[in-house]
Amino acid sequence: MQKSFTDQLGREITINYPPQKIISVVPSQTELLFDLGLDQEIIGLTKFCIHPIEKFAACTKVGGTKKLNIELIKALDPDLIIGNKEENTQAEIEELAAYFPVWMSDITTLEDATNAIGQIGELVNREPEAAYLNHLIAAGFKDLKTLALQHKIDKKVAYLIWRKPYMVAGKNTFIDEVLMINGMNNVITENRYPEITLEKLKTANCELLLLSSEPYPFSEKHIAEIQQELPDSKVLLVDGEMFSWYGSRLVKSVQYFFEFQKQLY
Repeated sequence: MQKSFTDQLGREITINYPPQKIISVVPSQTELLFDLGLDQEIIGLTKFCIHPIEKFAACTKVGGTKKLNIELIKALDPDLIIGNKEENTQAEIEELAAYFPVWMSDITTLEDATNAIGQIGELVNREPEAAYLNHLIAAGFKDLKTLALQHKIDKKVAYLIWRKPYMVAGKNTFIDEVLMINGMNNVITENRYPEITLEKLKTANCELLLLSSEPYPFSEKHIAEIQQELPDSKVLLVDGEMFSWYGSRLVKSVQYFFEFQKQLY
């Protein structure tokens, strides 16, 4: 049976429904597909799609999110490819779209994320499962927002994602929205992921500097290095997956942020 869907870029695709051979090229969306019960249908994923690890090991790897093995994907002949505007390369997605139905997400807010979960649920014939995940996410993040207000959390923060050069999460990013929900105000006013100097962070009166575990693997040694330059800021290592993965990981992130907020009272 043929069925048409519109993705988050406004592109219409027609697929064999329900799809039997799915390739996901975005880690958080791959985890979502497994959590929706599609173990048999997932035939390919990227080398970064590490959750759940026991299922990752058994699946064909089709390259990295920004450097896909196009020929291998063609050989796998999927019914559906699921990607993301920010995480994948436009030229590669356009090349794949000439051969296969490619559904793309575009996520900068929690609403975008829950919409994507619902739409992917429709795409793969798992609407009840997707609706349940969205129920848990909506309830959890509503509680987090309420708690942040109750405890009067109001921290000026910056979120580092890269080193040499330092890069931060700015406005119009999913990370920025997650910060706001948890009572943290991003001192970065530029959009997307600008480069920055520690000197500029100092002049921005950044109270809290968060060092993400991904894509750059910040560690304890970087805390000391940065603390020396920003003696008046608190520097913390954080789990990047909890701040930036926008699939079913959001269910797990609720508990993470309940605990994280306790450091901010």
